Amino acid sequence: MAGVEAVVAPSRSEKLKGVLNWIWTYLWAIWFFLVVFLIYVLRIPLKLSENMNLVAMFLNTLTPKFYVALTGTSSLISGLILIFEWWYFRKYGTSFIEQVSLNHLSPWLGGSDTSGSGTNQQSPPECKTWRNPLNLFRGSEYNRYTWVTGKDPLTYYDMNQSAQDHQTLFTCDSDSKRPSDEAVMLRAWRERNPQNRIKAAHEALEKSPDCAAALILLAEEESTTIAEAERLFRQALKSADTNFKRSQALQHHSPTHEKIHRRDLNILVYNKRRLAMCMRKLGRTKEAVKIMRDLIKEFPVVSMFQIHENLIEALLEMQYYADVQALLAKYDDISLPKSATICYTAALLKARAVCDKFSPEVASKRGLTTAEMNAVEAIHRAVEFNPHVPKYLLEIKSFILPPEHILKRGDSEAIAYSFFHLPHWKRVEGALQLLQCTWEGTFRMIPSPLEKGHLFYPYPSCTESVDRELLPAFHEVSVYPKKELPFFILFTAGLCTFTALLALLTHQFPEPMGVIAKAFLSSLSAPFSFVLEKIESIVPASLWQQLTRL
Repeated sequence: MAGVEAVVAPSRSEKLKGVLNWIWTYLWAIWFFLVVFLIYVLRIPLKLSENMNLVAMFLNTLTPKFYVALTGTSSLISGLILIFEWWYFRKYGTSFIEQVSLNHLSPWLGGSDTSGSGTNQQSPPECKTWRNPLNLFRGSEYNRYTWVTGKDPLTYYDMNQSAQDHQTLFTCDSDSKRPSDEAVMLRAWRERNPQNRIKAAHEALEKSPDCAAALILLAEEESTTIAEAERLFRQALKSADTNFKRSQALQHHSPTHEKIHRRDLNILVYNKRRLAMCMRKLGRTKEAVKIMRDLIKEFPVVSMFQIHENLIEALLEMQYYADVQALLAKYDDISLPKSATICYTAALLKARAVCDKFSPEVASKRGLTTAEMNAVEAIHRAVEFNPHVPKYLLEIKSFILPPEHILKRGDSEAIAYSFFHLPHWKRVEGALQLLQCTWEGTFRMIPSPLEKGHLFYPYPSCTESVDRELLPAFHEVSVYPKKELPFFILFTAGLCTFTALLALLTHQFPEPMGVIAKAFLSSLSAPFSFVLEKIESIVPASLWQQLTRL
């Protein structure tokens, strides 16, 4: 019996809760009818008829100037609301009134409970930022852009993410306990001011001329040319290799030694990768490819630097397409995170096999061959993963310098990929033409990309807000799917236009507009007067007296 009561009790409480929710939902209707009933009952003590006659007399005495002022003020207020709504929509991608209604008024009024209704729905992937594997050098590339244009290509949010990465990769807990170059570099990586960071790096070099972390910082931020950065990276490589071998022999002695070894490993791998990127930029691509291959072979567990994407770009530059295909076979796996480089490179290789003979007119008549179908499907797969890339590859949108961090499937990743890979697409004759003919067909397969995807998870709705933090203000962020104007913006625009038109007509034609306003108000009050007369004919006039006697 106790078990039965335990089962029955929750069901009764749930029923009671459901009844209370239903009552609260329709309480406003009960309250409305109650107010109407009380107004009708109290119409004689409150002298509603006399007051209504006074109101009618007051409206008859109003001049057209009053109506002009009224409609003009309404137009001004609605115009200010329209401007604010438009600004909020451009900045945050949603309506302010709609957000307030959904987040504050709807729960307060007993709206739908969102806490438990979505337990069976698939949670969207987190909008995590990743370090751009092909990021530029601050001193020799980003700063040069600032000197020429006067614009800062990096946002504070992006640089703050880089500062956190540097502290995670190049420091450990024991650095603060040592009054040496490591303690100075710990302070340097935490410093937000570029000049103070460079000053701290020089201070660390005074204490230890072979400080690898200090040389890396100077190569990244102080060097004004790629050749100078390469020289500093080579100088840092000797010290980084020595420190790595020393800590490798001691890594199992204590947890502290293990952390020091992990830090030295990160410094060594980072230094070699950036050195290879310098060689790639200076035209020594074969040397760069050799270093990247050695890094992947020697340190396969270090995946945070995504060296394979640097290697793919370098191999495409050398037109070693078979080697690129072998890399894709290894990294384009279902268990590994995807990227625009992986998806679009796979599409490029499949398009390369058919694009030289591809013709839209011929294909529309005879249909697509198996190879052409595979290429189109690969393009659709890539576009579904990141729909912003084709606009940059087809040069529909203008480029900016890629940020130091990217959001996968976002506009920042599209800029970073297209900035380096557009020459590879142009080198394959007909690849861009095939992309232009087929990329928009992807959207027919995913009519609701935020709710359900075709080959990937639904497109995350947070990409726009994160990309606005990563990309500079002078860049127009690409938004997908294209958002329609919220209802409240259209409503306030219509209200502002309508009231402004009324103000203008009332000012120009006061007498006719006064007649129209009176006719409109009388026709508006006619149904209420009719209902009131019917109620008075049914309900006895002495109802109030009978209620007072009770």
